[in-house]
Amino acid sequence: MSQKSGSAQAARRVPTLRIGCAGWSLRAEQAVLAPGDGTHLERYARVFDAVEINSSFYRPHRPQTYARWAQSVPEGFRFAVKMPKAISHGERLRGCVDDLDGFLAQVRELGPTLGVLLLQLPPSLAFERRSACAFFDALRARHAGPVACEPRHASWFVAGVDADLRERGIARAAADPARVPRAAVPGGDHACEYLRLHGSPRVYYDAYAGEALRRVARRMARESADVHERWCIFDNTAAGHATTDALALRARLA
Repeated sequence: MSQKSGSAQAARRVPTLRIGCAGWSLRAEQAVLAPGDGTHLERYARVFDAVEINSSFYRPHRPQTYARWAQSVPEGFRFAVKMPKAISHGERLRGCVDDLDGFLAQVRELGPTLGVLLLQLPPSLAFERRSACAFFDALRARHAGPVACEPRHASWFVAGVDADLRERGIARAAADPARVPRAAVPGGDHACEYLRLHGSPRVYYDAYAGEALRRVARRMARESADVHERWCIFDNTAAGHATTDALALRARLA
């Protein structure tokens, strides 16, 4: 083995892993999973080290609200924050600088607990290079932290789009169920890989079987020289399975 290949092999490691849910609400019957006093967020953050804020997709939150959330969690906890629907679905990434500036001014109050910005695009939004790259360039001019984009139109899952995303340091989130085969695996920039599990076979409702969680655990535990952080967020919250699935995945990785 050459010195160069040996160094590359030595640099491979399991990235920092973050496992959590879309939201921190706990069903009454799940209170035992996050015991103790405090708000739902405070109790949740004693069990998990990451959460995805979805409510920001539907409505803005006051900067003071983000600051209070940041003060409610331990030092190593991280938030992923879903970007507003007005940007992704309303303006469809065009002419949205004012909304972008307003959103970033709010989430900056999370301080060091801000982990990832998540941009989920509508299924009808095809990749249009000029408008998409202009948006990501505007975002990167204002924010240097990790960004994950979850597109849902087939035109986003080609090599050229991956190259445009990598150039701007934007991760393409992996999703389950996947609308096209490539949507099941991360793309774009791999410094931060982001996996969203929406439930299967019924989206948002069904729990994941043991074999499915084993596959996710194997993917999460893969060594890499390029990936610094991997997130896995369970969005099958409608019947409370997100919490138990996230705990089951964490136990497999322990």
